[in-house]
Amino acid sequence: MNFPDANEETSHEAKPLECGQPRNVQPFSDEDASIETMSHCSGFSDPASFTEDGPEVDEEATQEDLEYKLKGFIDLTLDKSAKTRQAALESLKSAFSSKILYEFVMERRMTLADSIERCIKKGKSDEQCAAAGLACLLCVQMGSGIESEEIFKTLGPVLKKIVCDGTASIQARQACATCLGICCFIITDDITELHSTMECLENIFTKAYQRDRDTNGVSSTHNTVLHISALLAWTLLLTICPMNEVKKKIEMHLHKLPSLLSCDDLNMRIAAGETLALLFELARETDADFFYEDMELLTEKLRALATDGNKHRAKVDKRKQRSVFRDVLRAVEERDFPTEMVKFGPERMYIDCWVKKQTYDTFKEVLGSGMQYHLQSNDFLRNVFELGPPVMLDAATLKTMKISRFERHLYNSAAFKARTKARSKCRDKRADVGEFF
Repeated sequence: MNFPDANEETSHEAKPLECGQPRNVQPFSDEDASIETMSHCSGFSDPASFTEDGPEVDEEATQEDLEYKLKGFIDLTLDKSAKTRQAALESLKSAFSSKILYEFVMERRMTLADSIERCIKKGKSDEQCAAAGLACLLCVQMGSGIESEEIFKTLGPVLKKIVCDGTASIQARQACATCLGICCFIITDDITELHSTMECLENIFTKAYQRDRDTNGVSSTHNTVLHISALLAWTLLLTICPMNEVKKKIEMHLHKLPSLLSCDDLNMRIAAGETLALLFELARETDADFFYEDMELLTEKLRALATDGNKHRAKVDKRKQRSVFRDVLRAVEERDFPTEMVKFGPERMYIDCWVKKQTYDTFKEVLGSGMQYHLQSNDFLRNVFELGPPVMLDAATLKTMKISRFERHLYNSAAFKARTKARSKCRDKRADVGEFF
């Protein structure tokens, strides 16, 4: 594949910097980077710096100032100093996670893709992680469409190469696996690419199935964090697969995943448990009478994890594990999901299934504190969660919408009962679509 040259721009890409902007950024030494560049980037190190609270300001001037700084950071991603490049990548990440910059990003998408590609190929572990994180946010900003497909065609092969490269750092491979899953999720039109990406991720996490270990179960290795990231990215992609492909994947993995519940890494146990709950949910959506042969053995394992009292485990870990596996056990045994509510601005979103939870958790991990802002304003995310067009409300309207805590409690209780009743009816009347396998 031919990658775009660093100095080459198409007609719709970034224009030359205007008067007063740095045209040729002089490379800093590592010592200079720690002083000058880090202080220059410090305004973007905290997502709170992008919030719009406080006195009224000239929004147009603020936007121009923001774009001026971002252009400088894009230039700095090509600097000779690794510290300078990494600081610039982190600053761009903070901006992209905290603001909607659609037009700015679209005009410079190939420049950004080229910078990300260079940093992943030539950088070391921390720089590769930062570049992979920026690639995720770049696709989140653009959403699904032909422009995102162009970016993925450029970055996809590079990400896959790092994920499969046993000589690369585990942290870089982990970040690239997550990025690969998220970017492919956003670019959903190409089913061939979806299958290829899932196979790449499968080749990674299925290595955790191999049991050249003691009788107590799966032991933790330095590759476990990579296996976890690959498994979670694969699970995210499974949620958008055609149903016939879902059937194949469930048949392939449902009997092997329970082995990971014995891993002595807490995060692997939790990832495996939540993936199992999601697989059961998808299987039952296809076949209401879906039957799992080893149900008794599986529920015993899940119940043991939901009531785990081993003294050699930290109390915090035990509390987290018990909380997660109580929900997983309910999903497997009772087909139930504990509905959660997410608030963002004047809106509310209910997470009422494992598919939705997996999707929400993934994007929350990427966007961090910017998740609420993107749920309010990002067209792509609102489409994913079926929230409709962004709600535009002025301050006066917001004030009139406020209700007392007691009224909110009554409304939420009634809404919860109504949803529970509707879902129960849906389960009772679910059509029999035939044999699952």
